[in-house]
Amino acid sequence: MTTFDKIAVDISVVLGRSEMPVHQLLRMGRGAVIELNATEEDEVEILANKMPVAKGQVTLVGDKVGIKITKILKRPPEVRPARTDDRI
Repeated sequence: MTTFDKIAVDISVVLGRSEMPVHQLLRMGRGAVIELNATEEDEVEILANKMPVAKGQVTLVGDKVGIKITKILKRPPEVRPARTDDRI
């Protein structure tokens, strides 16, 4: 199991999404707000190396923001590792 200790995984949490023209984005300054297509009650999407792996809820942990995992997603067959048969 010690070999797994050295594997780095990039974890991202998606709160929501928004689309806007580039010219509008370039005009934004400090303090500008980008509206997302989500509400505070919506689940967030948890990604591992850009692949969806779970859903969760935003929660406060002391003075920090955390994510409580509410659902583990199944991987689609095309991203599951191929099974190997070790028998001869």
